[in-house]
Amino acid sequence: MKRLQTLLGDYPLTSALKRGEIASDLVALDFADYRPINTGFKPMVREGRFDVSEMAIITYLIAKAHHKPMVLLPAVVMGRFQHEYALYNRAKGKLTPADLEGKRIGVRSFTTTTAAWVRGILANDYGVDLDVIHWITFEEPHVAEFVDTSERAPAGKKIVDMLLAGELDAVLGERSDDSRLATLFAEPVAEARAWYDRNGIVPVNHMVVVAEEFAKEYPDQVREVFRMLKASKAKGAAPDKGAIDFCPFGVEALRRPLGAIIRYAAQQGLIPRAYAVDELFDDTTRRLEI
Repeated sequence: MKRLQTLLGDYPLTSALKRGEIASDLVALDFADYRPINTGFKPMVREGRFDVSEMAIITYLIAKAHHKPMVLLPAVVMGRFQHEYALYNRAKGKLTPADLEGKRIGVRSFTTTTAAWVRGILANDYGVDLDVIHWITFEEPHVAEFVDTSERAPAGKKIVDMLLAGELDAVLGERSDDSRLATLFAEPVAEARAWYDRNGIVPVNHMVVVAEEFAKEYPDQVREVFRMLKASKAKGAAPDKGAIDFCPFGVEALRRPLGAIIRYAAQQGLIPRAYAVDELFDDTTRRLEI
C-alpha cells in the first residue's frame, strides 16, 4: 500500500474520506493540517510537498504556465457563485460595476481564483475595462515566477479596514455581514442565479491535483484517489436531484467551467494563452469520469 501525503480541506465532500470511512487496498492518505487551506498551496507549488493536494484553479493554471510538476484531477472540492464577493463602502456613496473604471480596488492577491472569476464577470458581462482599474494587493502570488505589477498595500494594512477608511473604493474576493458594506452587485444571489441560467457554468474554485511523478509512476493509485473522492462525495455532498452540483466531477462535466476560467485567466494576463481544457490533464486523469 502506498502512503500519500495529502492536503484537503474540510468540506461535506471530503468529510467521509478524512474520517477514514472510504477504504482502499492501494493507498493510504496522510492528511496535512493547514488552516486556512490555501496556506498549503504555496508549499505544493513551490516545493512539491504533497502527493495529492487541493489547489485553487487559478493557481494551477499559473503553475502550469511555469511548468510546475502537477497534474489536474477532474474533481472539484469547492465551487460557489461569486457575485457576493465584491464589496464597497456605503458611506462613500452607491457604487455599481459601471463605476469601477479608474477606481482603487483591493484584492488579497491578484491571482486569487475568486477575484479572477469576479473580474471575468465584470469584463465579459458588464463591459468593465479591467486595464484602467488601479489594483491594490496584499499578498504575493503562490507561484513565485508570476510577475505581479499591481500596487502592494502598505505592510500591516488589512483589506476591509482600508475599504472602511476610504483608502479603497471596492474590494473583490471578500464577503462580509458588516452593515457598513454593500455588495457591488445589487442583488447578488439573484444575479448569480441568472448568470448561471445564461451560461450553465458553476464557478469552480478549488480542485485536486497530484504530483506529476506520482501520476506517471502510479496510474492505478491515481485512479484510486479519484474513486475515493467520488465515494466521499456520494456520502456527504451529492446534490439532490435537480439541484446545482457545485462540485462536478469528470472532464466533460468540467469542460464549460474550466473553459470559462481559462478564458478569463488569459484575458487578465494570468496565463500566456488560453489552454485547451484537455491540456490540463494527462493520459490517466483525462479518462477519469463519473
